Amino acid sequence: MSGKLVIIGTGPGNPDQTTPQARDAIAAGEQFFGYGPYLDRLSLRPDQRRMPSDNREEISRARAALDAASKGASVCVVSGGDPGVFAMAAAICEAIETGPETWRRLELVVLPGVTAMLAVAARAGAPLGHDFCAISLSDNLKPWELIERRLRAVSEAGLVIALYNPISGARPWQLATAFKILRESLPVTTPVIFGRAVGRPDEDFVVVPLGEADQQRADMATCVIIGSAETRIIDRPGMDPLVYSPRGAGL
Repeated sequence: MSGKLVIIGTGPGNPDQTTPQARDAIAAGEQFFGYGPYLDRLSLRPDQRRMPSDNREEISRARAALDAASKGASVCVVSGGDPGVFAMAAAICEAIETGPETWRRLELVVLPGVTAMLAVAARAGAPLGHDFCAISLSDNLKPWELIERRLRAVSEAGLVIALYNPISGARPWQLATAFKILRESLPVTTPVIFGRAVGRPDEDFVVVPLGEADQQRADMATCVIIGSAETRIIDRPGMDPLVYSPRGAGL
């Protein structure tokens, strides 16, 4: 007996930014595995089961979900944002690769969602209008030295950078260190966008120059976008500025 496993991204938190595809999958699901606050965003029926777990339990969550699906359940694994961006789709794939053969035979569907950097970029204007990259500042699964090398490489290459997992109680210093590294190769006037909970009632959004960027503006719900040397700001009276990266570079 084999079930189905669907990996869902619910978007950045605003229910209107959850795709119809994801909503249909949620309506059809039986068991829901995910980080507790993400599951709390769902309006589940009494016959649908929540299986919450801590945010650092991705692999054990993936294995539990795969086991439930292999026993015939219709399973949803829920991520915020997009499940393929620093989220559960990769954890599920890792578990399948090292797990039993039965997991490879499961029907597996990954549904895309609006990831945080896209929501923040849309709120700002078009900072991702040219080449960009995304980097997680969490060193739980990679050494900090590697993060530093990547920050230097992409800033020197002229890429706009979206920072995920910028700061936490266990990592209070890393975002400040990242800003220090970026100031080595970027002008202090480079726009830095702090977007927290964009689209939700508790949204916090601000644009500051790199020279004034302060780690205290961020928490784990914040996506930080650092422009390239070409990224521009258009001031607008009485409104937030527009931040955009021109479509061409080096011409």
